[in-house]
Amino acid sequence: MASFVDRVVLHVSGGTGGHGCVSVKREKFKPLGGPDGGNGGDGGSVILRVDSQTTTLLDYHHAPHRHATNGGNGMGDWRGGKQGETLILPMPDGTVIKTKDGEVLADLVGEGAEFIAASGGQGGLGNSSLSSQKRKAPGFALLGIPGDARDIVLELKSIADIALVGFPSAGKSSLVAAMSAARPKIADYPFTTLVPNLGVVESGDVRYTIADVPGLIEGASEGKGLGHNFLRHVERCAALVHVLDCATLESDRNPLNDLDIIERELEKYAVDMSFAGPDGDVVPLNQRPKLIALNKVDVPDGKDMASFVRPELEARGYRVFEVSASSHEGLRQLGFAMGEIVSAARAELKATPPKIVPPVLRPRAVNSRGFIIRNEEKNLLPLFRILGEKPERWVKQTDFNNDEAVGYLADRLAKLGVEEQLFKSGAKPGDTVVIGEDDGVVFDWEPTMMGGAELLASPRGTDIRLAEFVRPTRDEKREDYQDRKDARAAARLDLETERKAGIWTESVNYKTRTSPGTTIETSQAVPDKAGDDDVPGDNPAPASDSEEAGH
Repeated sequence: MASFVDRVVLHVSGGTGGHGCVSVKREKFKPLGGPDGGNGGDGGSVILRVDSQTTTLLDYHHAPHRHATNGGNGMGDWRGGKQGETLILPMPDGTVIKTKDGEVLADLVGEGAEFIAASGGQGGLGNSSLSSQKRKAPGFALLGIPGDARDIVLELKSIADIALVGFPSAGKSSLVAAMSAARPKIADYPFTTLVPNLGVVESGDVRYTIADVPGLIEGASEGKGLGHNFLRHVERCAALVHVLDCATLESDRNPLNDLDIIERELEKYAVDMSFAGPDGDVVPLNQRPKLIALNKVDVPDGKDMASFVRPELEARGYRVFEVSASSHEGLRQLGFAMGEIVSAARAELKATPPKIVPPVLRPRAVNSRGFIIRNEEKNLLPLFRILGEKPERWVKQTDFNNDEAVGYLADRLAKLGVEEQLFKSGAKPGDTVVIGEDDGVVFDWEPTMMGGAELLASPRGTDIRLAEFVRPTRDEKREDYQDRKDARAAARLDLETERKAGIWTESVNYKTRTSPGTTIETSQAVPDKAGDDDVPGDNPAPASDSEEAGH
């Protein structure tokens, strides 16, 4: 099982914002007290922060998926949803954050340095926040927006002042153990060091850190041995110390050839922009100050080899030190030399102010629409894609199961000028329009919809502009007319049947003769008296006294 990890791919995602609430205030004597739906809470963010107690990325190697908590949904009585908690991930000092394409997003150096890896989503507004003088009681609310989600690469680059480089078994770990309190693993076989080792050295009044990286061999840039995987830990170093083995048992090796091979491998390593000098430029590893440490001079053959190669190395311009990690010979002189280089580098860093690129503030242009329309083609049919921060955010906030919410989205897009630009782009009714990228919302464009849904009288949660209206054909009209005619005839037949059964005394079309040449048509039936089974007209009412006197 791995105990040290210096590179991981981390999958981070912010919390989703809570949905807004649709609610109407109801209490005694106030059955419709107005909208009182609260807003949804914002989702939590994922923040990477430097922690001095963290030294490795091992935790994120075992658990690479990290997600912040979601925001709570809004509630009635103007109660807002709970805010999502921010997820803080501790990082080792010197962690570089990159995209998968290698773009550097942040370089976390120093206690407390932080970077927002994924922002939380915005909570949706409740219907109380959407109400206005024209839309007094909205029957919809806005949905919460999902948080940011992306994959980032974490690379740990140790914070060290001096780096020890050399072939395997050259004695680098032994020097770190001899010059500091660090106790790295030491053994008599190659590639004992599998992870970088750090040690703190004090030389006079100078305190600095040295780093021991796994051994390099010829062809390391091509993947041989441990390759260049650990050279990232020496990118921040001010100087390099070549540790040359003067008592190697391999007959085809000597300190001069080892130095040339290591220099070629360092030249092939490309330093990225994670570490730059005060002027903003990056110094390649092979061009940084170097010292030569001829190690293992306590061995007789090693002492002779050091005396033999030292003049040649000094002729090349190197400062050479004959040292022994076993007997501590020459370590004091080597320590002071490294301290001089570190002091000079720190003084130069203080004297030269860092190159800071001033931020450029670009105000929004007067004629900026805030979106663009891209003409595309799909299946030989025109397609219009709308891209912009506002339209894409509005689509995510819309509940497409609520017609009033869809109408509100249409009003917002029309006010932004989307419909006007679609006309100018050549869009026609029925063309496909997509808002967003590949996962955008697809719909057929109908430019006939008028704006101002708040002026239209429709129940909450509906929009009459979205109601489907199909004009009936002539045959459908005739069929509907015949159905109504048949229904009236059936109703008359039922009434006539009931009249004959004695339930009613008059039929709908029954006419009563009152005088010669005059008839009165009754418009409604009169209930029969209980027990009267006579048919109307068979027993006419007796004439009054005035009528008898007239005859």
